[in-house]
Amino acid sequence: MRGHCILSHGFESGPDATKVTALAEVAERLGWSCERPDYTDLDGKREVSDLGDVPARLQRLQALASAAAARGPLVLAGSSLGAYVSGLVSLQVPVAGLFLMAPPIRMGEAHPFDAAGVPTSIIHGWDDELCPGAEVIEWARARRARLLLVDDGHRLSDHVATSAGAFEQLLAGL
Repeated sequence: MRGHCILSHGFESGPDATKVTALAEVAERLGWSCERPDYTDLDGKREVSDLGDVPARLQRLQALASAAAARGPLVLAGSSLGAYVSGLVSLQVPVAGLFLMAPPIRMGEAHPFDAAGVPTSIIHGWDDELCPGAEVIEWARARRARLLLVDDGHRLSDHVATSAGAFEQLLAGL
């Protein structure tokens, strides 16, 4: 194995979602092991916040990432809220790279988005109705991250294959 990928789904999605499934297929084809944590139990906790239990999501990913990083190279990937927690966890656990789909740069009162200074690839929709493209462009520019803007909305449902291709480029470059 070349390393391990942890693929985090977005809010009110699941580990079998189309995008993370496509990323898992790419990773495995390239010789990476991968896992897709299930956060659906946390997403339903509306009494914590409108986005469920985000601190518990962070803790779950950090525990998985710490164990995986101890075994070898680790790449974190995520969509929307999955991208948010992937970025924040990368500040606490050594990672080889990050793949972020529709990352929220600001989420109300939540901790501002940040991530480790590692090879980072981002795919984002021009018409994202939840995460303004201008914020993602500025965040990517400041980090010199690879950024692919596509004619799509927040779910990137018309660009699953494009997302998988961008993920393949990131993994191949590590």
